[in-house]
Amino acid sequence: MDDSENTADRACSIQASLDVLGDRWTILIMRDAFRGVRRFDDFRRDLDIARPVLTERLKRLVVAGVLERRLYCERPPRYEYRLTPMGAALSPTLVALMRWGDEWINHDEPPTVLVHEACGEPLDQAFVCWHCDETFTQSAIASRPGNTVTH
Repeated sequence: MDDSENTADRACSIQASLDVLGDRWTILIMRDAFRGVRRFDDFRRDLDIARPVLTERLKRLVVAGVLERRLYCERPPRYEYRLTPMGAALSPTLVALMRWGDEWINHDEPPTVLVHEACGEPLDQAFVCWHCDETFTQSAIASRPGNTVTH
């Protein structure tokens, strides 16, 4: 059996991720959540999204564990949506998607500059090997099954 057959037979984390995040509205909801939007009406207003679509996407994100609902008003009961640790871990993914769009798609507007809040300097996104203490490009990445160890 060659390696391509092995890869095709394994569960694909990209597909599993797309099952949770793989549509336009869900990604935009996540973008807004990272910007601090928490309430249904604020998501709706910012995204100009239909109520049933927003309701379904938020429910899916909560069930998946990406967002959590928190009661912020008892009468009437009202909830806000907060990033869970699982949701917060999506930050590098959204940054990479934004940067890809800035470089390859959206040439009409200046790119968004992300800065380190403490010092105000622009941030970079890089691959790092903590073992070698080196940064590298995507051409230096290889893949193997997750249950093998090499030294």
